[in-house]
Amino acid sequence: MRRPKQGNASADSATVSFDSCPAKTFATSDGRTLAGRSVFNHCQIVGEIARAIVSRYPPGLQASLFPEGAPLAAAGHDIGKVSPTFYEKLRRACDPDMTLPALAGIDPKLEDNWRGHPGVSQLAAVAAGAPAFVPEILGQHHGFSPPVAGYHAANEVFGGPAWQRERERLIAALKEALHTDWPQVASAAQARLLAGLTSVADWIGSGEFFEDPALAWQPRIAQALDAAGFVSPAVKSGLSFEQVFGFAPRPAQRQLIEQATAPGVYVLEAPMGLGKTEAALYAAYRILERGQAWGIYFALPTQLTSNKIYERFDAFLGSVLAADCPHRSLLLHGNAWLLDTEMGEEGRPGGSWFQQGKRGLLAPFAVGTLDQALMAAMNVKHGFVRAFGLAGKVVILDEIHTYDAYTGTLLDALVDLLRQLQCTVIVLSATLNRERRGQLLDCDLASGDYPLITAVPAGGAPVEVAVPVSDRQRVALRLEREAAPALNEALERAQAGQQVLWIENTVAEAQARYLDLAARAAELGIACGLLHSRFTADDRQRLEAHWVGLFGKDGWSERRRQGRILIGTQVLEQSLDIDADFLVSRFCPTDMLLQRMGRLWRHADTPRAAGARCEAWLLAPEPQAAIETPQQVFGATAAVYSPYVLCRSLEVWSGRERLELPGDIRPLIEATYAARPETDAMARWLHELEKGSRHRLGRQALRQLARVALAEDGVTLPESKAQTRYSETESGEVLLLRDLLPLPEQQASRLTLLDGEQVLLPWQQHRLDKREWRCLAARLMRQVVKVRLADAPLPVPLDTLRKFGFQHCFYLGRPEDDEAVLRVALLDESGVLHGLQGARVHDKHRLGYQDDLGYRLIED
Repeated sequence: MRRPKQGNASADSATVSFDSCPAKTFATSDGRTLAGRSVFNHCQIVGEIARAIVSRYPPGLQASLFPEGAPLAAAGHDIGKVSPTFYEKLRRACDPDMTLPALAGIDPKLEDNWRGHPGVSQLAAVAAGAPAFVPEILGQHHGFSPPVAGYHAANEVFGGPAWQRERERLIAALKEALHTDWPQVASAAQARLLAGLTSVADWIGSGEFFEDPALAWQPRIAQALDAAGFVSPAVKSGLSFEQVFGFAPRPAQRQLIEQATAPGVYVLEAPMGLGKTEAALYAAYRILERGQAWGIYFALPTQLTSNKIYERFDAFLGSVLAADCPHRSLLLHGNAWLLDTEMGEEGRPGGSWFQQGKRGLLAPFAVGTLDQALMAAMNVKHGFVRAFGLAGKVVILDEIHTYDAYTGTLLDALVDLLRQLQCTVIVLSATLNRERRGQLLDCDLASGDYPLITAVPAGGAPVEVAVPVSDRQRVALRLEREAAPALNEALERAQAGQQVLWIENTVAEAQARYLDLAARAAELGIACGLLHSRFTADDRQRLEAHWVGLFGKDGWSERRRQGRILIGTQVLEQSLDIDADFLVSRFCPTDMLLQRMGRLWRHADTPRAAGARCEAWLLAPEPQAAIETPQQVFGATAAVYSPYVLCRSLEVWSGRERLELPGDIRPLIEATYAARPETDAMARWLHELEKGSRHRLGRQALRQLARVALAEDGVTLPESKAQTRYSETESGEVLLLRDLLPLPEQQASRLTLLDGEQVLLPWQQHRLDKREWRCLAARLMRQVVKVRLADAPLPVPLDTLRKFGFQHCFYLGRPEDDEAVLRVALLDESGVLHGLQGARVHDKHRLGYQDDLGYRLIED
């Protein structure tokens, strides 16, 4: 290496040859920090990893998704590391006896102005004449668009023209090494795909397989991709529906399978309990079998429902995957994918992608939440990695209904993006109205039939197919003004041996109802349980396994032994195969009520207590009072759902004494949501729905907010700030521990978990190997509960959590932030939460947690 001249990094300063610029540091086994692989070597590795990833897609998808030259886009991500500020920053990170000569007068902190080397990569590509979209792909590889407006590649802060010439020499060397030129990117959607490919290839290329610069890298690419889970799935061929599921398909299932034969968008509207899940999965299997997709992402509304469907998804994969397919041992039940895959830099414990919900998007087969999928279309950090993960897959969107204008706008954008990324999208719903279905598919529709399949194959016209249905069910209805009669009725029915389901609209109301019922139920020999979203993963899984098991088919043998009451929130209304004898529900919009009805007398052959009848009680206010003062009479429900929609829903349900399913579903939905002129109070609530008020945003503002979240030219949101369901308040993650004690003599922290288990959290990363860190991080993640930030413990400085070693297991936020995104609280024996080191836990409330109640604000 030639020695740089002294002076500033400017047009006349010395340069370091591109092939002598290091890309990374390397920690040796004896604790020294040396310069690692060169920028050229690292870029070449990342380019070849990208090429290898593309090669593992089915041939048809390779050609339609990825343009020629995609490996060079990935390789070019770090050309900005050939710059004086980055060089000097890395030199200072190495041990003093290193041979890297210093650059005098260079301040690495200047990089804060353009957020590091990705911005230099973007500017260098622009100056080198890279085609449209490519510079932005390079600039975004750390997850966001760098702030480089007004800068040019030859600016003195980047080393002037001499350093730019080295960057262009690097580009030429990469073109020669990879035998390709820049890709011609056809669309913004394809650019999003390539940005995701670039980031993932960089993560893997920065991981353990390529850390040591003395080791040959070529033989390690296949090994690294296998370890990351990028293994082409192999499925058995020629399986019938009955071979996969053990029963013959129903007419609705058969018709969906007949329609969904190629990439496109398909909507199956059918009543609850008709087997929509199996229909979608078998259609996905046929698409995989034909090589038109390389995986399946099954998106559900909530974490609770996605956890429960693992069992059904695992059983399906066990039937269709070939015996030698490695994914048979990497099914996403539990933490298998998290523990058995090595995703590289960002996927390490403490990295922003060490989380099953995110990494599942990159797995060939995954069950996850709709929220993770929605962020594929949003301008959120690493949103394009999610888009890359979904590209070319069968994406099943389950329990889609008439969301608010914010989430609905995001969902429309997601479906459009998935269409462009050669996905087969299967939308399952019991309760879409015709207008919303047309918006989702972006076409005019005419049919009012129900059940109904709407098929829009890629490049084809929409086809609407009515589905015959023979099974009909009658539900007796009763609207109650007060909760007391329903409480007594629930206890009486449970005492008679019935299985009772009680659904509230907020966690706080569900907790209060549980406290109302649990003690009385125990005296009567009735089991009583609670399910909602504010439990730790450990407690949620335990409660879910117990209660969903008892209320599902697995609990039939136990059903007649005891009456039971299960209380919960919206998590119980969707995607769970539970079957109640009697339902009590707080009033909510029509589509949600119908979803809840789907948990009532779900299976004809379910054993039931003598005297049980199919009946639902709805806790609803008097209609005229609701119209006049909805916020007052609906209470907390009016903060969750629009008062106008609640009043319209109450109008169509009032006076009804029975319901016939599925015949009444379409009329009830259309009567609730059909546009109409309003007068008097209803005109005010309609105006509020559209225009908003001081208490809530209207549809117009929500759509605009969603468009801002989707805009690619706006500020990239950190994931902790990204909202997929609009709320006036943000939510965050809270780690709950019994105790936290620093042990300086052991250079570790001792954590006491909620169950009393004690674990050591080392302060230095080298104390555990990578798998041990993954196991520890996964264990601690199961102690986390997600709550509104307004209800969360007070934040602590990021440095405080780093002193305890939490950065090795959790993503704490950006280094430049003062506060950690993770909140931590200590739980005492009485169920009360406290802050760390005696700090105040909350400004206004006492906080608590119990394994049967979950996280809550404690009333004094």
